[in-house]
Amino acid sequence: MRRRLIATYVGLLAMVLVGLSVPLGAALAVRNEQTMFIDRLNDTARFASLAEPALRTGDYVVLENELRDYERMFGIVAGIVGRDGRVLLTSESTLDVKDERVRRGIDAALSGNRAAPEQSLWPWAGGPLVVSEPIGRGGEVIGAALTVSPTGNLHAAIARSWALLAAIATLVLLLGWVATLPLARWMLLPIEKLDEAAHALADGRYSGGRLADSGPIELRRLAQSFTSMADRVTTLLGRQRTFVSYASHQLRTPLATLRLCVENLRPAVTEDGVEDYTMLADEIERMARMCDALLSYALAEVAASERHTLDAVAIADARIAVWRPAAEQAGVSVHREGALSALVRVADDVLDQALDALLSNAVKFAGAGAQVTLRVVEPDRQRVEVHVVDTGPGMPPEDLARAAEAFWRKSSHQNIDGSGLGITIAEALIRASGGSLHLAPASPHGVHARIILPAATASGK
Repeated sequence: MRRRLIATYVGLLAMVLVGLSVPLGAALAVRNEQTMFIDRLNDTARFASLAEPALRTGDYVVLENELRDYERMFGIVAGIVGRDGRVLLTSESTLDVKDERVRRGIDAALSGNRAAPEQSLWPWAGGPLVVSEPIGRGGEVIGAALTVSPTGNLHAAIARSWALLAAIATLVLLLGWVATLPLARWMLLPIEKLDEAAHALADGRYSGGRLADSGPIELRRLAQSFTSMADRVTTLLGRQRTFVSYASHQLRTPLATLRLCVENLRPAVTEDGVEDYTMLADEIERMARMCDALLSYALAEVAASERHTLDAVAIADARIAVWRPAAEQAGVSVHREGALSALVRVADDVLDQALDALLSNAVKFAGAGAQVTLRVVEPDRQRVEVHVVDTGPGMPPEDLARAAEAFWRKSSHQNIDGSGLGITIAEALIRASGGSLHLAPASPHGVHARIILPAATASGK
């Protein structure tokens, strides 16, 4: 972000400098051109005033000496043209009347007009500067005086002024860039601290403290508000996890005692009370599993905070091996297909627990004769997908949308063992590891669970 901010500042400064330098450079070029034109116009007017009596009397000696001395001193060709357009006098160099600019200057002067520059004399433009002045008085034109000035020095002067202007603009741009570095650092310090604190809060590593003592006052206020919010959220989450963990842990002891007492009562249970005894024992087991599930759910994001590179295929094969005996007992076939190896970035035991929850549900609810397929694919270098697809009766989309809710169970599954937290815990673990879990109807029937995890190659590890 700092680079983008500096680039924005420098870009705006460059636009301002260009907006100022280009008109200034054009103004400098026009000024130099006008200065040269006015100087040549004065000289040409002087020659015209000297030529008027010479043309009337036919005495050209003084005028010819003036023209030659002028070229020797300034290197500028000057000439006098008669009313018929023929060259009457010229300096030491020959006046090229065939040149288009010279011809147009003569025609303009003989028409009673002064010849002005036809175009701006930019450094890349060639050709001399032709200035003409009509000779005569009282509206009578008896000839024309011309000066033909080389523009090399003018072009060089314009180029030097432009180079100086460009050097000054570059220096200002460089100084602006240097000045922007501490300014951008000062402005973005609170944002960088906020970014670090937000990532730490998301990963469960936030430790509180003041985020920024410098920077714009608006960003410092934002940092203070974030600190207060993060401290409160961290405190509330800590209390929630502590309560759930403490409650689940504390319930284990009385539940274990109750289970032991119930088991000790088994020999004294009559035949009429066996059914009630079995129901009581099952409920105690169910409560114990519920406590374990609550504890796992409370610690889900903490457990998934540290990620490692693991092979999703190896984990999938291991979980299938564990669940195959239970699946065979339920009349469900389980097999795996897809990639031979797929490295993912995930916390330890996260994918294991998620697959356990999905395979457990598939074995329980798919029904005898169903088939469960576990497929691992790597669609690109950024992610790895693990699919668990069964051919059971499936669930409607509205039920699948609620399957990850805590303690939610389908009405027809209320009497089947389970805490209702398996998918909830799996979804929380996968999300905390930077992945996602999606449930959708399978084709033609059944449930299609898809786990998406970041590939190890995506992070360069």
